[in-house]
Amino acid sequence: MPAKDTATPDTTLDPHYSGEDATARPWAEAVALLDRAELYWLSTVRPDGRPHVTPLIGLWSEGALHFCTGPSERKARNLASNPEVVLTTGANTLNEGFDVVVEGRAARVADEQRLIVLAEAWEAKYGADWHFGVTDGMFSNGAGGRAEVFAVAPRTAFGFAKGDPYGQTRWRFA
Repeated sequence: MPAKDTATPDTTLDPHYSGEDATARPWAEAVALLDRAELYWLSTVRPDGRPHVTPLIGLWSEGALHFCTGPSERKARNLASNPEVVLTTGANTLNEGFDVVVEGRAARVADEQRLIVLAEAWEAKYGADWHFGVTDGMFSNGAGGRAEVFAVAPRTAFGFAKGDPYGQTRWRFA
């Protein structure tokens, strides 16, 4: 069960990219999609300015998207020099579904109690193959692997309704 989302964003419908009958979608609908999604796409920026995009698993908790990565992986190295990210999820279809894009800053989660809660949520969502312990402010597995955990609270998010009516909703957070 997702944590209650207390953020109330400023919500607007962009008439340039929306059908005549479209209405702005509520943030709660986006949160529901972010919570149930199995796969997300993370966009980061390399130190030389080139983009990097990768699929990953994650979860929505306490008003933020969370993901993890090994400290030496490309995305972790990118985040060390530029924590600004974009995360997307939705449906790979043209005429139906709803896509959500979240823009924000990836902040490292190192609090042990918070990591334990997140590790339990990861396993509940993805199964026993995704069981993590917590060691020295990181996720750990039985094989010696370690992963840093990041939270991305939305600064701006977009919702793309596909089909009839199509529409583009923007949510801005204080």
